[in-house]
Amino acid sequence: MSPQDVLNAQQLRQGLSLYELQVRPLVGIQDAACRDTLIKQFVQSLRRVRYVTRIAQRDVSNSRADPSSDLFDPERAAVLHYRHGNLDEAFWLIFLSVHFGKPRRSGWRLVRDVYGRLGGGGYWDWAQTSTNPSVFRQWLSTNLTTLNGGDGVIRRFGNHRKYESLHPYSEHGTGTAIESYVNWVASFGTHGLLIQEAITKTDSTPRAMFDYLYRSMGDVIRFGRTAKFDYLTMVGKLGLAPIEPGSTYMQGATGPFKGAKLLFGNAATANLNRSKLDAWLIQLEGYLNVGMQPMEDALCNWQKSPSIFIAFRG
Repeated sequence: MSPQDVLNAQQLRQGLSLYELQVRPLVGIQDAACRDTLIKQFVQSLRRVRYVTRIAQRDVSNSRADPSSDLFDPERAAVLHYRHGNLDEAFWLIFLSVHFGKPRRSGWRLVRDVYGRLGGGGYWDWAQTSTNPSVFRQWLSTNLTTLNGGDGVIRRFGNHRKYESLHPYSEHGTGTAIESYVNWVASFGTHGLLIQEAITKTDSTPRAMFDYLYRSMGDVIRFGRTAKFDYLTMVGKLGLAPIEPGSTYMQGATGPFKGAKLLFGNAATANLNRSKLDAWLIQLEGYLNVGMQPMEDALCNWQKSPSIFIAFRG
């Protein structure tokens, strides 16, 4: 582990012990192996957050925003567009990155080929898609067979999006999802005005703004609890808007819910309700000072293998 990882692990161990001493026992980590594994998952989650925040601080090649390049990366492209003052395109690329995801096998290939129109000329950037969502659907319909691998190229949705469909016109397909996102942003005007609305309607603190946007995104089709959480946390980590989650948003969660029940109830089936667990996790985060996104991520991964550390990616 790096010196930062070692320091984080020490602080986490102390924080967990202090919480148990002052608040309540964490029965799921009384076993030393389980405690060590949870700490390692926290360290891994914090490392991922540092990795993303560093993207926003480093130079970004123009190739990262070019879907004809093998270097295309929508997250780094978002940073590039943000630096050039194109906030709409930055947010749009983060939405696409979350909607399609990044599976280990095919990486960004699916979002790259949709965004770049399969190399047919032009991009499905924010300006084109928001102005012509029906034309985007037509393009998706025309190229559906190719995008589904008809040309022999592997394109997959990411792990969090593995039940999604590329269908242009079905009620729950990509065409509908993207048009609903366009309509959501259009109801405010632009992404910049969306953030301004969050500032106006809240006390303008990062956690209050995150919560406002999270609840507002209920209008976006196929963007459930996980997708909204992933989208908004990425916007915050990349510095596109001053937002961060103030809870794990346990309602609708699966992996984090099991992890929280295991931590506080010693079983993924423990009879503990979501609201209580969310409140307890907010309290615990006050002792650990890790942020709610690493809290959510670490618990989700830890419950998959509580006593043996496994690095889960993608």
